[in-house]
Amino acid sequence: MPASPPSLLPDERLAAGVARLATLHADRFAVETVQGLLADSYRRLAATARVRTHLVVLAERFTAERLDALVHVQDAPGAGLPRVLFVCSHNAGRSQLAAALLGHRAGGRVTVSSAGTHPADAVEPHIVRVLEEAGVDPAGAFPKPLTDEVVRAADIVITMGCGDACPVVPGRRYLDWPVADPGGAPLALVRRIRDDIDARVTELLSTLPA
Repeated sequence: MPASPPSLLPDERLAAGVARLATLHADRFAVETVQGLLADSYRRLAATARVRTHLVVLAERFTAERLDALVHVQDAPGAGLPRVLFVCSHNAGRSQLAAALLGHRAGGRVTVSSAGTHPADAVEPHIVRVLEEAGVDPAGAFPKPLTDEVVRAADIVITMGCGDACPVVPGRRYLDWPVADPGGAPLALVRRIRDDIDARVTELLSTLPA
């Protein structure tokens, strides 16, 4: 059992998350490494959060994703399930749609993540609605900032409207999908954007290993 981390956290409630994640990755990362990553995740999310009610929980989930990416990078990049990263500006619309739809269609065949170069504080309500209409559960989705380890862990990086803000890692496959921005759009247009992304996701899935 890892030792309790010192109190160097931006929120003392994060200590329980440090203990859980450090135990899970005890053979990989020191407690101090996990603590530093969780503190960084918390601060990154707090920078855009308007409501902090669930910030501790979200920071732990974000850190778990980052640790998983680090493990993949350390082990064998390119091995295992294909890893697809969707990136847009705010991680509140297009990249959330794409990640949710691919995760739903793939049925466990793909590891999917999403991020934003300038993340918003919440997923847009119309995005949640059109996903639910398509039979996709968006529960738990939240905007996340783009981090280096998540990019390095990806096999395919798909950008949508974030320009040159996404770092380029050699050996990764990069695609840019020219998809309309659903931000502030009427519901009918958001549905069309969802269907456009869904068609692209279906085509992408057909190119990945079965």
